[in-house]
Amino acid sequence: MKLTKAQQQILDGEKGETLKKVMETLVRYGELFGATKLVPVTSKYNHLVTSFGLKALGPVYDLMDKLIKEGAVSKQQFSCDPRPLDKNVPASFLQNFIFNNFMYSRQDFYEGQLKELGLMDKDVFTCTCYMAEVGNKPQKGEVLSWAESSAVVYANSVLGAKCNRNSGIMDIMGSILGYVPYFGLLTDKGRKASWIIEIKTTKKPEAQLLGSAIGMKVMEAVPYIKGLDKWLGEELDDATCTYLKDFGAATASNGAVGLYHIENLTPEAKEMGESLINKKAQVYVIDDEELQRVYDNYPMMWKNADAKPKLCFIGCPHMSLEQLKTWTDNVENSLKESGNKKVIVPTVFTASPQVLKEFEKTDYAKRLKETGVITSYICPLMYMNNPLSGKMPVITSSNKLRTYTTARYYTDDEILQQITKGGKK
Repeated sequence: MKLTKAQQQILDGEKGETLKKVMETLVRYGELFGATKLVPVTSKYNHLVTSFGLKALGPVYDLMDKLIKEGAVSKQQFSCDPRPLDKNVPASFLQNFIFNNFMYSRQDFYEGQLKELGLMDKDVFTCTCYMAEVGNKPQKGEVLSWAESSAVVYANSVLGAKCNRNSGIMDIMGSILGYVPYFGLLTDKGRKASWIIEIKTTKKPEAQLLGSAIGMKVMEAVPYIKGLDKWLGEELDDATCTYLKDFGAATASNGAVGLYHIENLTPEAKEMGESLINKKAQVYVIDDEELQRVYDNYPMMWKNADAKPKLCFIGCPHMSLEQLKTWTDNVENSLKESGNKKVIVPTVFTASPQVLKEFEKTDYAKRLKETGVITSYICPLMYMNNPLSGKMPVITSSNKLRTYTTARYYTDDEILQQITKGGKK
């Protein structure tokens, strides 16, 4: 890797042993992927994926302590992934005991470290940091040092920023030095598509299901998607961005997609069109039958497939304000049809603290509360990591949550049916 004079000085230890080790880590990381240089991080803020004070992460706390003591803090303020705990989310005495004593017992300590490293604010714990309410929305072309997969794919695809799917801790390393290795999705070549996805469904495809199908097919490759603009239109309005948030999260978790292009819709596809497609790109056709095949082949993780759901999570990644409002309307209407006053499955809608604050200013918040639905800033993945939670029959409309836990995936319509009327639609 060819370094500038200033970068080489850091690597040579002229700025101290700690910064030397940080630089050495970034250089080795970049060289593994063929990076020839480091480029500046140009975004105003950063985002960290490691947000949970897991008891087992002792080496992380030691690392953070050393960075803080040596003054090697972030050059940018940063947001962080969601907190793992919220007393408002239903949990048994034993579950809470495990959460607080064996799993996330160092949460307060770790959040103190994050504050010293450069945390933007005490309420910036969310996987959807790019939402307007949160304030960490990068601009087109900006270079980032992020690691949260659902945020990376959104930033690259919907916002046109540039970021690789970094591993945890690498995000803070890049932010401390203000540089990241130049490879992969930072390069023009790396942003070219090697798959063409042709959407031939008879109705608007479920975002999470479509993302799952594409992710499992293309894995880490970049897909160029044709035919989806028929259902989404050609403008990135709130509803479309919400759809792409969930779609992208599924491509990133069910596969390893860090960037997708949608014809006539996403920024680079609008600007460059099919010039983004490699000449030898493979083709994957998705119709109603293919989506059904993908859905039917999800593994059953419950011990009893016929068990009644004990909990439902919606919001992985975190819900948008538009999503909270839409779901409130849908839950109310479905309850009226069923004759029920409240949801019959304990249900949690998760969103960032800032989005929830805005939601509370609307009449929707009171209406949703009357349905029995709980709102929370929690990370459903962290909740499900509890061994007791893993044994529960939990349902979700998140393909990311399905992939990483024992939660069972249903489409939005099926979830609505289950929580308001009971049974699969």
